[in-house]
Amino acid sequence: MRQDIDLYYWPTPNGWKITIALEEMGLPYKVHLVDIGAGDQFAPEFLKISPNNRMPAIVDPEGPDGKPVSIFESGAILQYLARKTGTFYGATERDHIAVDQWLMWQMGGVGPMAGQAHHFIKYAPAMDPPHDLPYAKTRYRNEVARLYSVLDRQLATNLFVAGDFISIADFAIWPWASGWEGQQQTLDDKPHFARWLDALAARPGVQRGRAVAAELRSNVQTDRKAQEVLFGRKA
Repeated sequence: MRQDIDLYYWPTPNGWKITIALEEMGLPYKVHLVDIGAGDQFAPEFLKISPNNRMPAIVDPEGPDGKPVSIFESGAILQYLARKTGTFYGATERDHIAVDQWLMWQMGGVGPMAGQAHHFIKYAPAMDPPHDLPYAKTRYRNEVARLYSVLDRQLATNLFVAGDFISIADFAIWPWASGWEGQQQTLDDKPHFARWLDALAARPGVQRGRAVAAELRSNVQTDRKAQEVLFGRKA
């Protein structure tokens, strides 16, 4: 029987990447909540696992050679879990290359750009004092739209992001892409993207992963303490 993987987590798109993967892979795990609105990510114990003070992170007691290993950065965690289980990475080296490039596309593009869109559209205007910056909102809204158009074109000829097989690239992109409405995007001109969103949302593993600690999500638009911790702290 496999030992539980320790998952350091909070219900955000980056956290959902890992709960979705763990559920889809059928791996046992134990959730350790890292309340980023309260500043738990700065605790010395957590920094030993995730020195960049970001969640998610994992500790696998059955790492390489049977020894424990800790991993931070969601993309690195997904790659590790795919290698560990031999699943959701495709069957060939060409598949692996396709998965990796779309995973990197998410980490370098969709995640940061959608995150900035959320910040300037939803959070910055609700701060005290408000920061309502039309240029920033337009810049990030437009860049997210460009990225989703890239994804729509890819999905026009592929069932899933990296090909005709579901992979960790899908698990990485979907948590951010599913928030398209909050990023002020449209699906009217992206039918393949819309089809893919629905296909992922219908999977029981995705539903279970997305539901982990969902009741703990706070409204950062009204939570002044969380705003100070998330947007005001420098280290």
